[in-house]
Amino acid sequence: MTDQRPESTDPHAQHPQPDTEGEDLPRPGSPGSVTERMEEQPDHGEDSYVGTGKLADRAVALAYAREGADVVLTYLEAEQEDAEQTARLVEDAGRRALLVPGDLTSEDFCQQLVDRTVEEFGRIDILVNNAAVYASLQLKPFEEIDVAEWDKVMAVNVRGPFLCARAVVPFMRTHKYGRIVNISSGTPFKGTPNLLHYVTSKGAILALTRAIAREVGGDGILVNTLAPGLVLSEGVIQNADMRDKLTGPVLASRAIKRDQMPEDLVKPLLFLVSDDCAFMTGETVVVDGGSVMH
Repeated sequence: MTDQRPESTDPHAQHPQPDTEGEDLPRPGSPGSVTERMEEQPDHGEDSYVGTGKLADRAVALAYAREGADVVLTYLEAEQEDAEQTARLVEDAGRRALLVPGDLTSEDFCQQLVDRTVEEFGRIDILVNNAAVYASLQLKPFEEIDVAEWDKVMAVNVRGPFLCARAVVPFMRTHKYGRIVNISSGTPFKGTPNLLHYVTSKGAILALTRAIAREVGGDGILVNTLAPGLVLSEGVIQNADMRDKLTGPVLASRAIKRDQMPEDLVKPLLFLVSDDCAFMTGETVVVDGGSVMH
């Protein structure tokens, strides 16, 4: 994501990654989606977020566009229709959207993604590492997780953010400015059972964030983590095993007794790329309605 304001002003922009890697699901609110049939429609930001003049997933991409950011979206080829719909919303908000389908576990692709962004916009101010394998997973004891599934989760959830950060930091150093936000989860704090590969991967993101923050702080680059709770996404709604076994206990554990929606992450993500956190790096912000308190 890039910001088109003068060099002397810190940019306020941000972009998301697709919710999941390798899943061909209708986007929430789109034709054929589960949320389209819900009695109470979840808010994904299309109507509710109007911009505040600060810098602030489809909700996040749209919010950033309305704050003046150009947005780069990367996704799998199966998600082309969804990506195009998101791009139209960004453009309707008066900003540019660059669509780059590909595999974030590929070193070559991550470098090409960064190169294309710089070619198109001239600079990169913000990276949000949000691609992850989650909603397609089935709950199972750790000894039943096969090695191929373990490796896939680790490749997308850990290798991907590492490769993207490694590719983007040299360009951020050039301008002595950057914001990297890695998306983790509340599960490492709880040790959520029957999702060992996912929980382990998201614990690794906490460590990755802290270590990179130490290395790049002197270059004007801030690296922080957002750790959401169980978000009522399209993938979670369609995964009966996950929905039936996790939604109730998670809701019961929250101080705020309601489902977590995608728009609950917009303003925290806005904060993590704004000047309001200019003296904050290597930290984790948990947004889960008070289930994890740390």
